[in-house]
Amino acid sequence: MARKIVGIVLVLLLLAGLPAYWAIRSFTGPGEAPPEPPRVADATSVRALPGGGEVVGFTGRYGSHVWLGIPYATPPVGALRWRAPEPAAPIAGRREALAFGAHCAQLASPFGGVEGPEGTLTGSEDCLFLNVYAPRMEPGETARKRPVMVWIHGGGNVVGLADNYDGGRLAQTQDVVVVSVNYRLGPLGWFRHASLREGASPEDQSGNYGTLDLMQALRWVQDNIAAFGGDPANVTIFGESAGGRNVATLLLSPKASGLFHRAIVQSGGVDRAEPATGENFRDAAVPGEARSSNEILAQLLVTDGKAADATAARGVIASLSASEAAAYLRAKTPADLFAAYTKEAVEGLLDVPQVFADGVVLPAGDAEELFARPDGWNRMPVLLGTNLDENKLFLFFQPAYVDRILGVIPVLKDPELFDAAGDAMSAMWKATGVDGPASAMWSTQPNVFTYRFDWDEEPTILGLDLAHALGAAHGFEIPFVFGHFDLGPQGNAIFSEENRAARETLSQQMMSYWAAFARDGDPGRGAKGDQVAWTAWDGAPGAHKSMLLDTPAGGGLRMGSDAVTVPGVLAAVEADPRLTTQKQRCWVYRELASWSRGMDPADYEGAGRDGCKEYPIDEFPWE
Repeated sequence: MARKIVGIVLVLLLLAGLPAYWAIRSFTGPGEAPPEPPRVADATSVRALPGGGEVVGFTGRYGSHVWLGIPYATPPVGALRWRAPEPAAPIAGRREALAFGAHCAQLASPFGGVEGPEGTLTGSEDCLFLNVYAPRMEPGETARKRPVMVWIHGGGNVVGLADNYDGGRLAQTQDVVVVSVNYRLGPLGWFRHASLREGASPEDQSGNYGTLDLMQALRWVQDNIAAFGGDPANVTIFGESAGGRNVATLLLSPKASGLFHRAIVQSGGVDRAEPATGENFRDAAVPGEARSSNEILAQLLVTDGKAADATAARGVIASLSASEAAAYLRAKTPADLFAAYTKEAVEGLLDVPQVFADGVVLPAGDAEELFARPDGWNRMPVLLGTNLDENKLFLFFQPAYVDRILGVIPVLKDPELFDAAGDAMSAMWKATGVDGPASAMWSTQPNVFTYRFDWDEEPTILGLDLAHALGAAHGFEIPFVFGHFDLGPQGNAIFSEENRAARETLSQQMMSYWAAFARDGDPGRGAKGDQVAWTAWDGAPGAHKSMLLDTPAGGGLRMGSDAVTVPGVLAAVEADPRLTTQKQRCWVYRELASWSRGMDPADYEGAGRDGCKEYPIDEFPWE
C-alpha cells in the first residue's frame, strides 16, 4: 500500500512535466499510443533529394513513413556560433534516416521532455535536424502534392526538442506531410553583443539565431519536400507556447516572406524584446535585463577569475577589443554559458532575453499595430487559440497556492483565489495572444480563425480533482492535435478508460479541422465536411468569433462570441465576487503585472479602483 501511495504521489509531482513540451515515450495505457515498431529501413521509403543523395526511412507506429534526423543546416559551431545558419551540405549517397539527430543544447528539465538529472546540460550545438512524417506511399506516388505542416515545438525557447512529437497519425489519417524541427535555444539561439557585430551581416547581428534557424528549415522544405509528396506551395507552420510565439514572429518577419502560406498559433504570444534590453547593463540609460549579454559577459569574467567582482569586470570589458570579446565568448563551452544564467521563479527555465525586434529579422513596433497594417506582416490565413485554463498548471506548483501534506500531497490553500487568479491570467492570455492580434489581422485580411480548447475531463487521483486543479491547461491540446496520447508513464495519468472515447472523437475532429485549414486556409467543416462549421473572425459586436473545442459532456463543438479585451479582463478582476478584499484583488493584479501580459509592473500600484500601494509588488507574499 505504501508503495502504491508513493507511486501516486510521484505521478502528481511529475505532472509538472506536462506543459507544452511533452516527453513522448513508448507507453501503452488505456487506449493510448501503440508501441513504436523497430526502426528498420523500408525500401518503399527511399526518396531522392533534388540536391543529390537519397534518404531512406521506416514505417512508424501509425503506418506512416518516417524519416528522422535529416540535417537542414551546417552545424552552427565554432566561428558559426551566433551566426545565421548556412545550408546543409548535400547528402552523399544514401542516408538512413532512422534515428533522431541530437537535440539542441539545454538543461534537462521536466518541462522540456529531456531525460536526465534536472539542471544538467544535455544536447549539442550541432542540432539543426528535422523529421518528416508522410502518408505511406510508393516512391512513384509522390507526384500528388499534399499540404505540408511544419511543427515548431515549445519550451520557452530554452528547452524542448522535435523528438517529442510523433506526427505519424496526423500525416497518415489526414493525408498531409508533417515536419518537426529543432532550432537553437537559450543563449545559443538568442544573444546580442556589440563584439559579435564586427564584420557580420545584418542577419548575423540580429541576435535572433533561433528565428533564423526556423527560416532555414522552411527553405529546406521549399527545396526538398516535394520528394516526400509535400507541396512547397502550400506550407502551414504551427506551434504551441514559445513555438506559437515563434510562428507569430515569422508572420511579422519580412525575411520569412514566401517561405510559408498559412499559420497556426497555439497558446502563443506576439511580444518581442527591445534589443537594448538584451544587451545593456542594468544601470545603463536604457536598462538591460538582469541576464543581458553584458551582464553575462561580466559574470563569465568573474567566474574565470579574470575580474574580482562585477565592477572590476566592467573595466575588463571596456579594455577588450571587439575581436577579443567575441573570441572569448565563442571559446566558452555551452556548459559555461548556461551556468551563467539564473532560472525563472515558476517554471525553473533559464531567464534568457530573446526574440529581438532588431529591425532586420524582426520589425520594431507594436505587434498589433503591425498586424493592422497591410504592409506590416506576411498576410495569409491564420488560426489562433488558447486553452480555457492555460495558467492553472503553473499556479498549481506555486507554494503560494498549494500546501503539500507531508511535503508531497497537494492541497489547494484557497480554491476560490486559485480559480480567480487562473481565470484572470488565462483570460489575459486570450486577450493578448488571440483576440487582440486576431482583431488586428482581420482588419487587413478576412481569413482569421480563433478557438478555445475546453477539454477538462481528467480523473481524480488521491482525492485531488485534476479537472479542477489543472482543467484545460497549457499544452493539453497538443495530444489532440497530433492524435498521439502518449505523455509518458507519469503524464498519462490525465488519460483514463473513462475519458478515452470522447477525447478520441475530439482529437479526430481537431485533426480534421487543422488539416482542412492547412489544405484550404479555412477549417470550415473539417477535412470531410461533416463537422460544425468553423466560421472566420467577425469584428461586429456580438458576432460569433471563436470555435469552442470540447466533448459533448462539456458542450461539444460550437461557435461562441467570447471576445476578450485587456480592459475587460481588468474590469472582471475588480468585479470578481470571489475576491472579497483589496488584498485578494491586488494578489491577482500582481500575478498579471509580474507576467507582463496586458499589464506591466509599472501599472501595478494604481491597479483597480483603490490601487495597490498598500501591497508592494516586490514584497510578495504579503503577511
